[in-house]
Amino acid sequence: MSIYPRLRQPSTQNGIAFQADPTTEFGPTTELDPTTEFGPTMAFSPKRRGKPRVRRVVAWMITVLAGLLVFLALIAPNQLPELTPGAFARLPVEGLIGLGLLLVLPGRARTVVAVLAGVLLGLLSIIKILDLGFYATLSRPFDPALDWTFVKDGVAFLTTSIGRIATIGAVIAIVALIVALPVLMTLSIRRLTRLMLRHRRPAGGVLLALGAAWVACALLGTQIVPGDPVAAHSAAALTYDNVLQVRAGLRDPKTFAAQIAVDPFRDTPNNQLLTGLRGKDVILAFVESYGVSAIQDPKLAPPVDAALAAGDQELKAAGYSSRSAYLTSPTYGGGSWLAHSTLLSGLWINNQQRYNTLVKTQRLTLTSAFKRADWRTVAVVPDVTRAWPEGAFYGYNKVYAQHDLGYQGPNFGWAVMPDQFALSAFQKAERAAPHPPLMTEMALVSSHAPWAPIPSLVDWNKLGDGSIFTPMKAAEDTATVVWHNPDRVRSQYAQSIAYSLTSLITYVQKYGGKNLVLIFLGDHQAAPIISGNKASHNVPITIVAHDPAVLDRISSWGWSTGLKPAATAPVWPMSAFRNQFLTAFGSKPKP
Repeated sequence: MSIYPRLRQPSTQNGIAFQADPTTEFGPTTELDPTTEFGPTMAFSPKRRGKPRVRRVVAWMITVLAGLLVFLALIAPNQLPELTPGAFARLPVEGLIGLGLLLVLPGRARTVVAVLAGVLLGLLSIIKILDLGFYATLSRPFDPALDWTFVKDGVAFLTTSIGRIATIGAVIAIVALIVALPVLMTLSIRRLTRLMLRHRRPAGGVLLALGAAWVACALLGTQIVPGDPVAAHSAAALTYDNVLQVRAGLRDPKTFAAQIAVDPFRDTPNNQLLTGLRGKDVILAFVESYGVSAIQDPKLAPPVDAALAAGDQELKAAGYSSRSAYLTSPTYGGGSWLAHSTLLSGLWINNQQRYNTLVKTQRLTLTSAFKRADWRTVAVVPDVTRAWPEGAFYGYNKVYAQHDLGYQGPNFGWAVMPDQFALSAFQKAERAAPHPPLMTEMALVSSHAPWAPIPSLVDWNKLGDGSIFTPMKAAEDTATVVWHNPDRVRSQYAQSIAYSLTSLITYVQKYGGKNLVLIFLGDHQAAPIISGNKASHNVPITIVAHDPAVLDRISSWGWSTGLKPAATAPVWPMSAFRNQFLTAFGSKPKP
């Protein structure tokens, strides 16, 4: 007797032939065995059985990816230093509440909520990505209300750093990501919802269990990794913070208008402004990215300290004295114009909205105060490569932009010309011949990111049209090479600060004269890759003068002696400098 009687013999029921299922003892199948006379059967076809199995595996993989995408949107940090394993060993309460709501809502309402949740999570993910970039460069989060104006400047910086073609590719990728994230997030949430509805009871049980676990972890303060509580609500907190930020941005114009209206020096007569500096040439030089970290961080300070120490000795030998302290900048890692306008206007300009408002007013700036007091006022801004209508606000008689300085050499990274050349061109144009008292605001930009290549000092008498720098650039590593090594980037940054400071100090030695007053300061700290993630916003500021009477007027400020401020030197908000300076040098406020 055959041991497979049920496998080979068809059975009939109501006239229909059935084939026994080979995987069970008695299970019938309507599909016929291909090895018998009764025709083919899918049950024994490996080829046909494989397709549904592959589809099921792919479907489960997509479901897992959908869940992972939603989980990451809820739990991922918005700062690079926080991207640690512990950040992902957490349970997001927003996800539990959202999935529970989708499980109990009726059909149409469920669809609406799923779409809204997907769009919201997609936008939250975009904000997190923007936060990562802003924290890495400006040490602050992205402001949804005010920071869209940085797009143009960001594209310009990328074009300078990585080239036009690479920048176009980057912009296309970013736009595609912004469009794709809300769509993918919505599709993911809807897929997870369908899965829960197919398994409603077990899904509800799992959500209840996870909810109870979240409450217990919250009450106990449970942490798998120190500093990262398991019971997380970071997505809700971030959403709340952004709502507050948008509300503050919408209210700020009214607050700022009230601040602009208060100006004790607005009505001071011209002949009572800056009487303590009559007959002096005053240079106000901003050194790009010259932050307190450049002189206090042991890994950055050696070349900067050496430049300042050598400069101290050389300037003392030439009859100059100096006092130094710190100012707190309104910006960090970028946005130099915000620092410039803060110092010159005496107002706290910490966003583009305030800047745009300020330059449309008649606010008295330091430069316009000098102009009213009969100084010739000029700006040397080699970083300005296009029209700059804001220049009229500051009250300059003359603006020397990039195309006005006669440079024919190569650019050095972001800087279109070395600082030494800009100083020399300014000297030839304004100070070489007899001239009226001169007030100059100057931007020294050789220390701007990406800090490669860096020029070297040459003989001041051999600068010519700048062509002398061509072989120098060819011998230096490019930014692409330097940025492969973070330690090399930091080293290059320190060298660039030392170069800018040395250019300025040697200019004073060669061209200063007894009537020169030099004020130089940083605009902001360098990006966190240089200064760290928790560095202050403080920058050094120094006043150098040959005439002792100039520094006597600021003796009450308590600033330290020398080009390098002591660690204990005073720290002022940058917005306080204008009023302090005007008062110290004889300006009479009119309430």
